[in-house]
Amino acid sequence: MDKKGYPGSIYFGPGFFLPRAISRAGEKVLESHKSVLNSVAVVVMLAGLSGVAVAEDDSGLAAVSAGPLEEMVVTATRYPKQLDSIPANVSVITAEEIENSVARNIPDLLRTQAGLHVTDITGNRASYSVDIRGFGETAALNTLVLVDGRRINSADLSGTDWSTMPLDRVDRIEIVRGARSSVIYGDNASGGVINILTRQGQEFEAGVEVDMGSYGTLDTTGYLRGSEGEITYAFSGGRQRSEGYRDNSATQFDSLGADFGYHPNSEMEFHASGGYTNNRARLPGALKISELDAGAARTDSVHPDDFANVEDFYVKGGSEIRFGDQARFKMDASFRRRDSSAFSTFFGGNFKGDTTLETVIASPMVMLDLDVFGMASHTTFGFDYESNEEDIVNLLNSGGFPSLDNFKLKKQDYGLFVYEEIALISGVLLSAGYRYDRAEFSFGEFGQDTNSLDENLYTLGLTQRFSDDLDAYFSFSRGFRYPVLDELFNFVFNTINLSLDAQVSMDYEVGVRYQVNDRSGLRLNFFQIDTHHEIFLDPEFFTNSNLDGETRRRGLELSLFAGVKNIDFSFGYAYTDAQIVGGTYGGSEVPGVPAHQLTLSGLLSLGGGVSVAVDGAYVGSRPFISDFANVFPDQGSYFVMNAKLKYQRQWLSVFVDLNNLTDAAYSEYGVLGGFPTEQAFYPSPEFNFLVGVAVDF
Repeated sequence: MDKKGYPGSIYFGPGFFLPRAISRAGEKVLESHKSVLNSVAVVVMLAGLSGVAVAEDDSGLAAVSAGPLEEMVVTATRYPKQLDSIPANVSVITAEEIENSVARNIPDLLRTQAGLHVTDITGNRASYSVDIRGFGETAALNTLVLVDGRRINSADLSGTDWSTMPLDRVDRIEIVRGARSSVIYGDNASGGVINILTRQGQEFEAGVEVDMGSYGTLDTTGYLRGSEGEITYAFSGGRQRSEGYRDNSATQFDSLGADFGYHPNSEMEFHASGGYTNNRARLPGALKISELDAGAARTDSVHPDDFANVEDFYVKGGSEIRFGDQARFKMDASFRRRDSSAFSTFFGGNFKGDTTLETVIASPMVMLDLDVFGMASHTTFGFDYESNEEDIVNLLNSGGFPSLDNFKLKKQDYGLFVYEEIALISGVLLSAGYRYDRAEFSFGEFGQDTNSLDENLYTLGLTQRFSDDLDAYFSFSRGFRYPVLDELFNFVFNTINLSLDAQVSMDYEVGVRYQVNDRSGLRLNFFQIDTHHEIFLDPEFFTNSNLDGETRRRGLELSLFAGVKNIDFSFGYAYTDAQIVGGTYGGSEVPGVPAHQLTLSGLLSLGGGVSVAVDGAYVGSRPFISDFANVFPDQGSYFVMNAKLKYQRQWLSVFVDLNNLTDAAYSEYGVLGGFPTEQAFYPSPEFNFLVGVAVDF
């Protein structure tokens, strides 16, 4: 149970908090699904062999297709690959799309992607949940988030602090759905991976931007980028301030970032980066349904003193050395320190928590490009080490009796992996990988011995090109997630739960990609994820436990995009059937997971530097967070549409953002809690606007 009061674990009244969950599975799942695995593999292979006659010759492993239409991505394999050669649903948000979007931060940008369920929990941009493939309240623990390949998931229930990476510093975002990346990256990738790639210096450029709008919002940002000989550099900084939609929902996010590169010759490159953020957020808390029925306004707060402050600093360095055309060595290392302080009130008392978390990561890799029996192959050997040390000071005041506790928790991860790609025949690419991963936990004075968990992971994928514009793929993967530190440690009773298992899931996916031209295409895929021993916060006993039943997530994801003359349009649909199979909650839907989601976006260029961008999202009904028994009515569906009018001419751009155009009264996040238990909501903002001016030199 989380008592630390992070922005991602907010208290909002008597007994109310945001619960978490996860799971574990055994080898027998593979046996139970061998028929599915074999059938799909045979279908894809036969279809692939039938398409060989129309395929052109491939020259190496850079891509399955020889066409120039697909983008290069690095997230799926840790080295550049053409998108159509990856056996997974991968999407890329480019710099141009970011520039034209209505989004004010990364989570808002991710809303436009099919299959991603984004929730602004507090309604003031202070805490987000980004869910890939239906993990619900534990989405933050099952979605791995990277910045330039550096993981930013915390080793505790605070999850991902999205405000540590402002949007103005982002060059592109790569999204890999499914558990396939668990072999490559390890922990937290059960649902997928999101890699945020920052802007690098090239030609000299600089700029400033000032935005003002509803709720007393004032955002200022600036950047400076360029290169001098063999050195590249990029600097950025900004401040975002707002009074917020609700009472006690003011925020201030300050950020600084720097990136450097050194390229002495074509065989070597070195890079270094760093960032600092200081984020202060007031926390309005949830409104119970009884309070709303009694006349409380959507903008009210019954917790006027709650807050969460986070100060985050990191440095990262790395290098890549090439030994001819056949071998490369790559090394990345980073250090991060995160200081957080939070205060929350509840019936009869209050809670103050201060936490310092220090993280050290090192990841060496060796990559080889060789011919095996006349077939081109690429092999990657890698090792990942991560150390997390957490110092926690909790002050609990209940009924006028204060108690002070100090905890020192530690987690160390070791992962060794190998990943192989081989071109079997023209147009057919086979990939496979294996990872051994081990985590060791210690709990200061509360644990005499170190607790450890380990997992063996593997993946198999097949990609087949039928023509330059059509390909299909199949993949199977074994994914996992370890319990985080404060799932293993119970802050209520100061005890360790050594019986808690890691989550293990079996992930199957089959899909097709069709590319008409650079601006038009289609993506369609089907997936199934079977998970055992999912860890969840038991709503009856407020302790983290493993579900005694299996969870099964099935669904499809469809993306359509088209461009004609001065209009670009995209449509996304995702269907997710997330069920608990067997056990205490057998037959129930997984809380917080909508069965249906729609995304729409469009860009109209009117000429003369004038453009109009529109995006919209429909999120279907879903069980309230913590309603594992599905005894309450579902939280209602909603549809929100936004628009952006922009004028850009040479060095000047002016824009107007119009958000929630229909003035819908809705809540993205809803949770059960209280005594007696009832529904509670975090109301989302109604219609609001933002006006901005940017000058680029």
